Amino acid sequence: MRIEALEPADWDRVRRIYLEGIATGQATFETEAPSWEAWDEAHLPAPRLKAAAGSDLLGWTALSPVSRRAVYSGVAEVSIFVAERARGQGVGKALLSQLIRSSEVLGIWTLQSGIFVSNEASIALHRACGFRLVGVRERIGCVRGVWHDVALMERRSSRIGSAAEPTGG
Repeated sequence: MRIEALEPADWDRVRRIYLEGIATGQATFETEAPSWEAWDEAHLPAPRLKAAAGSDLLGWTALSPVSRRAVYSGVAEVSIFVAERARGQGVGKALLSQLIRSSEVLGIWTLQSGIFVSNEASIALHRACGFRLVGVRERIGCVRGVWHDVALMERRSSRIGSAAEPTGG
């Protein structure tokens, strides 16, 4: 398995994995995958990563800004999706670990994730990669008639942020 930059040409395979996540009812409040243009606009230009084995795409991760305000330039929200056939094989940990390293190079000091409390595997993955539980937002959203509690998790960089001058706008 290799971790590489996600390219626009990967979108069809990225979208298929996204749809698998949507189908679980545990991964996102989205009920449809967006167009490439909408997805591209909603995510930071980098890092966007994919896990691949040969020509098979196993998973992907990307960051979204939490705000356009300059003071939050080093805070981003994680999206991570692993293909159903590749879950439980270390793909998520490899992706999230590389995302952390890449984000710090770009001056991001805080990563956050909102995870359905019922998604125990994702919560465990984030904990294994140094995220902590900030709190639980109760009944924060409803999808297909079901209200969900969302665990807010964050990871603060020990390399940048509070101990160093923030980078970026």
